[in-house]
Amino acid sequence: MDELFTDLEKLARVEKRIAMATLVATRGTTPKREGAKMWVGEEGRILGSVTIGGCVDARVIVDAEKALASSQPRLLQVDLGDEDAWEIGLSCAGSLDVWIEPFDLIDLAPVYQAVRAAIDGGKTVAIVTRLNDSASRILVTEDGSTSGPLDEELRKIALELIRKRKSATVSVGDQSVFFEVHGPPPALIIFGAGHLSMPLVSLAHDLGLKTIVVDGRPRFATREQTLAYNSSTFVVLTAHDYKYDLPVLKVVLPAGAAYVGLLGSKRRGKSIREFLKDGGMDQSLLDRLHVPTGLDIGAESAAEIALSILAEAVAIKAGRRGASLKEKV
Repeated sequence: MDELFTDLEKLARVEKRIAMATLVATRGTTPKREGAKMWVGEEGRILGSVTIGGCVDARVIVDAEKALASSQPRLLQVDLGDEDAWEIGLSCAGSLDVWIEPFDLIDLAPVYQAVRAAIDGGKTVAIVTRLNDSASRILVTEDGSTSGPLDEELRKIALELIRKRKSATVSVGDQSVFFEVHGPPPALIIFGAGHLSMPLVSLAHDLGLKTIVVDGRPRFATREQTLAYNSSTFVVLTAHDYKYDLPVLKVVLPAGAAYVGLLGSKRRGKSIREFLKDGGMDQSLLDRLHVPTGLDIGAESAAEIALSILAEAVAIKAGRRGASLKEKV
């Protein structure tokens, strides 16, 4: 998301009109996910990419210039044959749709300024765009509020994609609607600087998560930091100490973190829940606590336990059970 704002700021200094090319649908193997953008300025400035360069981006540039000349949006559908796929580093073919829209930057900027304000406030949002009517852009936030009138069906789809943190094009009736989801950078907050925290941090980095380790011992402390818990945050408690666990859980469970895992046995989990329930915490919040934390993969080493925890966190975030793919129908 930071890259998107940076690109807009760069374009605003040299361009008045731009074509915004957005990857709105993918099928098969493609190098980037829905929501990837390329900007083509009327004065020739090009930023971003919907793939990783090569033949597809070249086609996007040509169609973007046509969209600017005609002042009309265009849908570019590209089938990647094996040769094209190989050129951009893929082992097999796929296909993608790119929605290209011409804009005066002064008209486009307010939409993304509103997105940025929401993200700065810790919220995940979706821009809802009917691909046959790109002038209609409605912002939906994770609390269900909208920036304008929106069909209830579209609002529900937006909220589900916000929960999954996934952009996608969905067919609704006779129209195609693109849901462009943006949110705070995903983060893993670990309470307890122990032997498990190191592989958790390492694996989390590989998953693209920002990591924060919180510990009460001065020798492990670096600086004070304000923590935010939202739908982009995973929380794992590894201290295995009631005097740390209970105060933390009283804060993070009501705050709406995407995942809260507690290291410990079922027996310890039961005791923790009883303490919190006696303190007045609602059962619906207690049900969000995962203890023992992690998937049952037979983990024994710290690295294996970290893998099982992050696998469960990703599954919960995606609304999946974490079952074997061979069992999927």
